[in-house]
Formats: sequence, structure tokens, C-alpha cells
Amino acid sequence: MIIAIDGPAASGKSTTALGVAQVLGIRYLDTGAMYRAVTLAVIREKVDLSNVKSVDACLSHIELSLKFENSKAHVFLGDEDVTEVIRGIEVTRTVSAVSALPSVRRKMVSLQRKIAWQGDTIVEGRDIGTVVFPNADFKFFIVADYETRGERRLNDIKKMGIDLSTEEIIKDLKRRDKIDSSRMHSPLTKAEDAIEIDTSGMTLEEQIGLIIETVKKGEKGGK
Repeated sequence: MIIAIDGPAASGKSTTALGVAQVLGIRYLDTGAMYRAVTLAVIREKVDLSNVKSVDACLSHIELSLKFENSKAHVFLGDEDVTEVIRGIEVTRTVSAVSALPSVRRKMVSLQRKIAWQGDTIVEGRDIGTVVFPNADFKFFIVADYETRGERRLNDIKKMGIDLSTEEIIKDLKRRDKIDSSRMHSPLTKAEDAIEIDTSGMTLEEQIGLIIETVKKGEKGGK
């Protein structure tokens, strides 16, 4: 079984997807973390994103792997666990640009399919229901207003000791939305058969419960 969850940054999809996975006892694949890991490698190697050959050279030797523990995947670059490192502000500000590169998306989509086909998985990202798994058993598209998303991201970065205002965060979210939605290759868009959930004002428990109830009832989205 494949459950696809898409939506913009800080809409609540990651935390919700993990919660659903733990309740259902299946694996949770955060594809955004995979793109963040590639972004971290690109930053460390000071790759020029406008130079296709340089990007491809970096991709050719990246050793990206995931190890699952309690439904959640730990992300590794080689032998280094980068699960926490990839949540830093520099990676966050660069990941949309790296994710927009066709060669990066091709490599990640191939790896995502390989991982998810190994067992029941809830897969979360930007193009899961439209590109990666267009025939997923269930598809959800999670959204939230900018104020809610800004507060969620603010809480996340505070835990890392980063000081930014809500206004700065919302400005960055709008920038990322524009990049994600307008890129030529696999843009962020809602699949026609996805069920849209607006998590503004919803608790995490409500979000998880709604998806689990929908899956157990076997309900599908539609036009």
C-alpha cells in the first residue's frame, strides 16, 4: 500500500505523515529529507547550480541511504547520519533551487520508488501523487494559510537556536512556493484524485485521525 501526501513547506504534512505511519505500523518516507541531503552535499562541495556538469558530477558520487527506525527514516550521506544537519537554515534556503534541477529529481524519484516498493509506505513530498506514485492507493494534498505555516516553521527553527521573525519566515515560504510551483520539472501541484486537507486551525491529532479514518474507510479523492 502506498499513501501519497503532498503539499507546500510547513503545511504540516511531515509531522502528520509520521504520525499516520506510526499508528498504522508502516514506514514513512520523507522525500524532502532526501532532497535536503543532496542539497547539503551540493553546499559542502560548493557546486555551481548553473553548471549542469558540476551538478551531475556531484550526484554521481553521492552515497545517499535511509535506515528506518520506528517508522521514521534516518538519512545518511555515506556513513554520516545527517538527519538533523539537513534541517539547518542554509539547506532550507537552498533546497528548492536544488530540487528544481531535472537531474536531481530523476535520481531521487528512482530511489524513492525503489524504497517505497519494498513494503507499505506513506510517502510525503511535492510531486508524490502526480509523478512519483500516480497510482498510489490514497492521495492527500495538505495546505495551510501562511500565518499557520509561519508559526510552525518558527517553532521548528527556534529548537535549532535560529533567530528569525515570522515575517521573514513567511517571505521565505512564499519564495519557496513560487519556485516549487513554477519549476518546469515535477512542479508542486494537487493531483486530480487527491483529497485536500486544510490544516489551518487543526491539531496534529485531528490531522492524523482524519487521514487514518479516510484510509480505513477506503475513501478516494476525485475531481
